[in-house]
Amino acid sequence: MLTEANPSEIELVKRCQKGDQESFRLLYRRYQRRVRSTLYQLCGDSILDDLVQEVFFRAWKGLPTLRKPKTFSTWLYRICWNVASDQRRAFAQLREQHQTLSQKQSNPDHPELNQMHYQDLVDRGLKTLSLEQRAVIVLHDLEDIPQKEVAQILNIPLGTVKSRLFHGRKVLREFLKEQGVVL
Repeated sequence: MLTEANPSEIELVKRCQKGDQESFRLLYRRYQRRVRSTLYQLCGDSILDDLVQEVFFRAWKGLPTLRKPKTFSTWLYRICWNVASDQRRAFAQLREQHQTLSQKQSNPDHPELNQMHYQDLVDRGLKTLSLEQRAVIVLHDLEDIPQKEVAQILNIPLGTVKSRLFHGRKVLREFLKEQGVVL
């Protein structure tokens, strides 16, 4: 039951749009863990705190322009996706510059074949996917966001979401089988 002490998400968004910082703090509490988890799955943990902060900073700045408060979660995940994509591009550029400067072919991200923990295996399996496949699997399979909403978040057709889920799961399944996981 929603009360003044437990306002609806739409009410919080409307209050935020009027500059109410306390309402934004409540939205932050509701979504911080999910945003953090999604960013971890997409980008790893090296600068996770900074990425989470960037998502909510962009959300605070952009809230006045959000036309449909009921789409807040989709909109917030879209920001999350954009921050993750920006970060991955920055990592790629940095890695390329480093390789150019050092002229080394080493890759410090090679996973250990003998890791036993299931979460570690899933994390490693996710890294074998393209960013586009990983984003769909993280949002749909790990964050339990419906396919239609994932399509809105990523701004892609629903059929593309389904295709990426199918192919991403196939790659992930094959990776886990190679690691000795019985499915």
